[in-house]
Amino acid sequence: MPKKLTSKKDLHSLSLLGNDAAPQKKLEVFPNHHADREYTITLTTDEFTTLGPVNRQPDFAALTIEYVPGKYIVESKSLKLYLQTFRDTETFYEHVVNVILDDLAAVLKPKWCRVTAAYAVRGGIAMTVETEFNGKNK
Repeated sequence: MPKKLTSKKDLHSLSLLGNDAAPQKKLEVFPNHHADREYTITLTTDEFTTLGPVNRQPDFAALTIEYVPGKYIVESKSLKLYLQTFRDTETFYEHVVNVILDDLAAVLKPKWCRVTAAYAVRGGIAMTVETEFNGKNK
């Protein structure tokens, strides 16, 4: 019989995984069983969208989230649903990338985290916004 690496206790706080769920701001986490080791988790999507704050036109970005976990790891379905909540948000690129970092840092309490959004060309200019949490800043 194979050894289980994930226990029922690990799944206890996860309400979205395995269930139908609409986009929501709820980021769920599970315990990091290797918190004594520094390793990097990288999550990417090329389907991140927001709306321009003036013209309400969609802005498309490739989003990369990298972090060295502390006690917790973000559950990927909850992250997907969280990111989908920004689709109808009118915002500047710089603001949304920092909000995502703040929300992740609050729930994960990572040792380090970086969020990078590479936005598609708009008006002849492409923009990349990168922000970082080092475990010491808020």
